[in-house]
Amino acid sequence: MKKAAAVGVVAALSLAATGCGSSGSGSDRSTVTLWMYPVIADQAKSQAFWGKVEKDFETANPTIDVKIDQQPWEGRQEKVTTALVSKTGFDLVVLGPDQLPQYAQQGTIEAVDDVVAPAKAAYLPNSLSALSIDGKLYGVPVYQTITAPIYNKKLFAEAGVGKAPETLAELKEAAPKLAAKKVAVLDYPGKPEVSLNQSFYPILWANGGTVFAADGRSVAFNGPEGVESLQLLLDLKAAGGLPENTASKGNDIEGGPLAAGKTAMYHAATALQADQLGTAIGAENVGIGLPLEARKRVAFGIPGALVLARHSENKDAAKKLATYLASPEVSAELAKESGFFPARTDVTVPGQSESSKEFAKSLQYAFPGDTHPKARQVMGVLAPHIQAALLGKEDARTALDAAAKEADQLLTSGG
Repeated sequence: MKKAAAVGVVAALSLAATGCGSSGSGSDRSTVTLWMYPVIADQAKSQAFWGKVEKDFETANPTIDVKIDQQPWEGRQEKVTTALVSKTGFDLVVLGPDQLPQYAQQGTIEAVDDVVAPAKAAYLPNSLSALSIDGKLYGVPVYQTITAPIYNKKLFAEAGVGKAPETLAELKEAAPKLAAKKVAVLDYPGKPEVSLNQSFYPILWANGGTVFAADGRSVAFNGPEGVESLQLLLDLKAAGGLPENTASKGNDIEGGPLAAGKTAMYHAATALQADQLGTAIGAENVGIGLPLEARKRVAFGIPGALVLARHSENKDAAKKLATYLASPEVSAELAKESGFFPARTDVTVPGQSESSKEFAKSLQYAFPGDTHPKARQVMGVLAPHIQAALLGKEDARTALDAAAKEADQLLTSGG
C-alpha cells in the first residue's frame, strides 16, 4: 500500500488549488471530491473498482460530478489536517475513528447521523459507536477491519497441547510445553514501531484495562490491569514463551519466526496475515481463533468511514455519494476486492474465503482502541518502556509508571 493508484481525472495538486465542492461545467451540476486511500491494495483492481463506482453513480445522479482522488497512506494525517484547516481538497475523506476526535473538537467535520439513519439497524453497532463522539456520528462506515489469533496447529499438537489457547491463562499454561520443543508460544512483536493495537493493547483490554482514564485527562494503563498484562509478557519470556528477539521484532509473517515454525501463535493478526502463514506452513496447518479472553474478549478492529468536511459547498450531493458507497451492493464488492469486511450485517461478500469467514466471527468483539486526540502520541511514549521491560531493563510496574508520568505530562502540556 505504498504507492497510490491514480483514480479519476483530477490530481491532488489541482484539487488543492481549486478547492472542492465547485460547480461543474454547468450551473446545474455539483462537484463532489472524495479522497480515497489504497483500501484495495492491487492498483489495477483499485483503479477499475473506483472508476466503475464513479461512472455508475454519475449515471444514476446526472447532476453530480464525482472526482475520486486516490491518496497514499503516507502522510495522511498531515494532509487531511491541512485540507480541513485551509478548507480545500475534498468534500469526503476516508478516516478511522482515532482521527476523528481532534477534527470534531476543531469543528472541521460534519455530523452524518442523517445519512445512516434510514438503515441504522443494518450497521454493526461497534462500527457506529466507534465513529460517534458526544452522541453524534461523524463517519459513515464503508468497511470494517478485524484482528484475531492465528496459530500453527501442528506445533501445538507436537507439544501435546490438545487445542490452541483460548484464554490468557491457557496461553501461559502452554508456554513451557512448547518451550520444551524450542518453540515460543506467542509471536509477540515488541518493536516500538508496531502499533500497540496489535501487540500490548489487546492483552490490556482482555484484562479489563484501558489506556486512558474516563475523563481523558490522564492515562490508566499503569493500573493493576496494565501491570498484570505486562507481567504476563515477562512471565512468558521467562518461560521461553516469547521469541528471543521479541523486544525488537515486528509483526511481519513472511520471513518471520511464525512462518519458520519457531513460534506458534500471533494474537492480533489480520486475515491477510493468516493467508501469508498458510502459504508458509500449509493452509491445513493454520488455525484461526476468537480473541484471547481473560476478563473480556476484545478484538482490535476499526471501521473505515466516509467523513464529511464542514467546508463542503455541496453537502447534500456528498451525502448522496456516501449513501451509495455504504449501500449493501457497493459494500459487498468493496469487501471482495479489499479483503476487509462489510460494516453492515445485511451484506453477503461474493466468494468469501473460509479463513475470512472465521475472522468474521470476531467482528462482534471489534473495538477501535481507546480513542483520544493524543492516542498516537501516547503510544509513542508507552512503546519504548514496554520494550525496556522486555529487555530486562525495567520491571512491569516501573516501566508503566515511568510511561504514565511522561504521558500525563503530554496530555496536560498541550504538546
